Order: sequence, then structure tokens, then C-alpha cells
Amino acid sequence: MADWVAVLAAPFVGSFLYGLVRRLPLERPHLWGRSACEACGHTLAPRELVPLLSYFWQRGRCRACGARIAPGHLFAELAAVAIAGAVLATGAAGADAWAGCALGWTLLALAWIDGENLILPDVLTLPLLVAGLADAWWDAPWALTGRALGAVAGYGGFRLLGLIYRLIRKREGLGQGDAKLLAAAGAWLGLVALPQVVLLAAILGLGTVLLARLRGADLSAATRLPFGPALAAATFLLWLAQAWTG
Repeated sequence: MADWVAVLAAPFVGSFLYGLVRRLPLERPHLWGRSACEACGHTLAPRELVPLLSYFWQRGRCRACGARIAPGHLFAELAAVAIAGAVLATGAAGADAWAGCALGWTLLALAWIDGENLILPDVLTLPLLVAGLADAWWDAPWALTGRALGAVAGYGGFRLLGLIYRLIRKREGLGQGDAKLLAAAGAWLGLVALPQVVLLAAILGLGTVLLARLRGADLSAATRLPFGPALAAATFLLWLAQAWTG
């Protein structure tokens, strides 16, 4: 029963994550800054900050000026709940459940930020990498070597691939943020899982591009596209698969 506290906490986490998504790329205070309406600057009272409930109670609009509240608030809170539910559905319990939720929630923020701003902030990717190694040290010490090697291989492999691409095409193809995120994936999943992460991320990325083309997006070989969302989704899906089978 205690594990379901993660589901109850998830909407609050989602609300915090949306604040990160909006503020971190702009280098605005993301831990202590007061929440306010983006249209009129009205500082939100505690009763206006209750996840899920406040949005529906206010009918998705600011109480002060009537401006529409960004649907991202609601999406982030619901997505955080879905992540917690998916983790618990694997049978993960205790520290494993909370670790899986923390992984999923952080990947959600990274995917969102990269999708909108084409950046993967070190303030999220590097702690995620360390957390993966710490999770192995705490829960499965015998797997620590494989996870450490996964982190090194993930970063080194993508950096090498990016270097080769730049030498051939004379432009950047993979950012350092992608390499750091793959390193974090290796720290959580281990060396053996890295090819699966890259393959699944490539499939998801190609699927996203094809869908965008079908919807009429104007894409070319020079169009910059975020790979972080596909990489984050692949990492979390494979973590769920490992938890389910392990």
C-alpha cells in the first residue's frame, strides 16, 4: 500500500516538472520562484496550486484575468501519474518503485525540454547518470560494473558517432546532451541493453518524423530534430521491460 503513495505524489511531481520545463531553458529560478499566471503575473495562492483539482475547479482559466491556463500543466500532472502507474504495474516495490518513478519523471522533463528547445540540461542528465549508478550500488552491487561500463560506452559511442558525422557532413549531428543521456541510460540499464536503447530510440524517432511528414511538416536534411524524446522514451520502456521480467 505504501508504494501507491508514489501515485498520490505524482500530480505534485508533475506540477513541479512543468515548472522546470518552462523555467529551466530560460535560466529562471526553478526551485524557489513563486508560481504566477503567465498572462497577467498574478501570484497563485495555495488553493490555485492543487494539482489536477485546481485546473478543473478554475475551468482551465486564471481566476484573476480569465486567461487560459496552459494545458501543459494538466498534461504534466497526468503524465506523472501514468508513469507511476506503469512502474507499479511491473510489480516494482519499495525503493525499486521510487527509483523507477524518479527515472521516468526525470526522463519526462528531459524529453519535453529537448522537444521544445533542442537542449538536454546537464542539471538533469548528470544527476540522472549518478542516480543510475547509485541505484545499482544500493540494490544490485553485482551489476555496478556493467552499468558503469554502459555509462562509459553510451557517452563514448555517441561522441564518436557525432565526431564522425561532423567530419563527413561538416555539421553537428548529435549533441553532447544526447551522449550524456545515453550515458545515463547505460547507468540505469547496463552495457548489454545499450544496443536495444539505440535501436528502439531510432525506430521511435523515425516514426515521429514520418508522422510529421504525413501531417505536412516541411522537413529537410538540414532540419534540426530532437533525439532526446525518443531516447528518453526508449530508456523508460526498456527499464519497464527489465522490471517486468526481473
